[in-house]
Amino acid sequence: MRIVLLGAPGVGKGTIASLLSKKYGLPHISTGDIFKGAIRKGDELGLRVKSIVESGNLVPDELVNQVVRKRLLQEDASKGFFLDGYPRTVEQANAMDKFSKPDAILNLNADRKTIIKRLSGRRVCTGCGAIYHIRYSQPKKEGICDSCKGKLIKRKDDDESVIANRLDVYENQTKPLIEFYNKRKSYFEIDSNYEMEDIDRITKQCEDALSKVK
Repeated sequence: MRIVLLGAPGVGKGTIASLLSKKYGLPHISTGDIFKGAIRKGDELGLRVKSIVESGNLVPDELVNQVVRKRLLQEDASKGFFLDGYPRTVEQANAMDKFSKPDAILNLNADRKTIIKRLSGRRVCTGCGAIYHIRYSQPKKEGICDSCKGKLIKRKDDDESVIANRLDVYENQTKPLIEFYNKRKSYFEIDSNYEMEDIDRITKQCEDALSKVK
């Protein structure tokens, strides 16, 4: 199964995709993780996208298409995947249809207040990139990563002003994508307005939707 997860930043795509990935035995592929990993490494791709990502804007379609197509050609994705963070524009969706048309599209929805609360409390390890949250997923020692003992920081793109910009960018540039996919029988709306303690309610909706995919 080739599954795309849509939704605004902070709606829970990464968390849900990771859970579904384990259940179905398919890789969770996140364009955000690909770009942030490149930024940490300081490689050519990282240098190209660093200022774009930190400002909350979208990486140009042509570059994203190249990166995703290359990733989906890897062996672990040959039987399917859960793709988080792509496509984000109609142009990207058209490109994906040509190299790996999705079998299902899950669109996660949450209100603006919920999203800002989730993202503004997020902390990221400067060493390994592990993600924590001051409310939902706290480290054993405050400010220190459990895995590599790296320092936990609040990313620039998790400041409330940048979050607001990211949501505005999403609404202005990405919402037309919903109209593009909404015409397909493989498109499903998922209510993501739940606390992390009730995350099973979100994954259950996704599993019910995927049971309808042939």
